[in-house]
Amino acid sequence: MSSNRSTPLTANGTLRIAIQKSGRLSEGSLALLKQMGLGFETYRDRLFAQCRNMSIDILFLRDDDIPEYVRDGVADLGIVGCNILDESQVPVERLLPLDFGYCSLAIAVPEQSPLKRISDLAGKRIATSYPATLARFLKEKQITAEMVLLKGSVEIAPALRVADAICDLVSTGSTLRTNRLTVLETVSRSQAILIGKKNPSTKKQKIIEKLLLRAQGVQEARKYKYIMFNASASALETIKKLVPGCKSPTVVPLADPGFIAVHSVVLEEAFWDVVEKIRECGGSGILVSPVEKFIR
Repeated sequence: MSSNRSTPLTANGTLRIAIQKSGRLSEGSLALLKQMGLGFETYRDRLFAQCRNMSIDILFLRDDDIPEYVRDGVADLGIVGCNILDESQVPVERLLPLDFGYCSLAIAVPEQSPLKRISDLAGKRIATSYPATLARFLKEKQITAEMVLLKGSVEIAPALRVADAICDLVSTGSTLRTNRLTVLETVSRSQAILIGKKNPSTKKQKIIEKLLLRAQGVQEARKYKYIMFNASASALETIKKLVPGCKSPTVVPLADPGFIAVHSVVLEEAFWDVVEKIRECGGSGILVSPVEKFIR
């Protein structure tokens, strides 16, 4: 793709965001953009959508094409997997990991294979759709192996005796189990990431900064639960240590003297431990709500 490539799309937005048209990141990308407050409609086979409430167009592309479209300025931002960036090595700005679309690029072998260590791959055939990433990994491990380039159905290569091992994306591991394969080594880990064109104009940079703030707000919200409960006012100092919130919990006196209502946020990963300690302090009527946005 040349740097002066033009787009055939009739798009009117000041900013263009490219996302995967279909595939494992498509649903998460659409959900994130809508949680960020972008109002748009999507229909099958559409190439782009215009936002109703912002001067932004959404482009729907093949995931492999997104880094090049962003590099060339056809799109200003893109949502793509780190695995695609690592393979293409296209020079774009990695702006924000997005905390969804987790997977790993792994080398796997048949369950009954004599290959037990990464060094056993020397002189063997490895089928993959990620030759550049695999080549860098093998060079780092000082292993010489033959790469068999496949564009799809990599996991059946050992059964067809096309290769001795595979190097492919692993998400849940169900595909590997179905094909009686087991992971020998993890090459890299991946998630969805927001990328941008290097050196955007000042006007576009201001919009990008606003969108980054929104994306971070959505991301932070996933880490927390909003919690409300009643407790004795005498336990307040202990409670403040349990649920400090951003700076301090919100405390409201109740109609019954000596009792308070406490509102705060709690990290999802510590939630149940905190709830148990609140109960030990005499907390009751505990209500919990998801947090949609959280701007620090």
